[in-house]
Amino acid sequence: MFPVSWEQLHRDTKALSWRLIELGPFKGIAAITRGGLVPAAILARELEVRLVDTICISSYDWKAQGGLKVLKGIEGDGEGWLIVDDLVDTGTTAKAVREMLPKAHFATVYAKPAGRPLVDTFITEVSQDTWILFPWDSEVQYVQPLVNMREER
Repeated sequence: MFPVSWEQLHRDTKALSWRLIELGPFKGIAAITRGGLVPAAILARELEVRLVDTICISSYDWKAQGGLKVLKGIEGDGEGWLIVDDLVDTGTTAKAVREMLPKAHFATVYAKPAGRPLVDTFITEVSQDTWILFPWDSEVQYVQPLVNMREER
């Protein structure tokens, strides 16, 4: 498990923007929902991109990867577009997006080895068996001190 805080995600996405500045300007950003929405907003600000769209693909539940379902795409072949996602894992989603938009630049904040060859730019690589816990998938809650938990037994 690799928990990522809001602050860490912002820092990592801003680092991604530094790598992308030299590759632009981009005519638009397409966020892969849902994970790409927050990084896309940060990148849109840092790269001064005003045209932001979504590619809606469902491939995960909270336990495992499921079947891929494209709910909404964008027009064209991707020329001039920056495609953004939080993570490339097995590459299933990235492969589908690459087929839809072969001329787009694909960037993710985090990458796992199986999917890494499918993205053009990323910031942090983690092992294939690491589960990244994003801040929108978690919440802060009180945890009892260990000594109290021991006394309850």
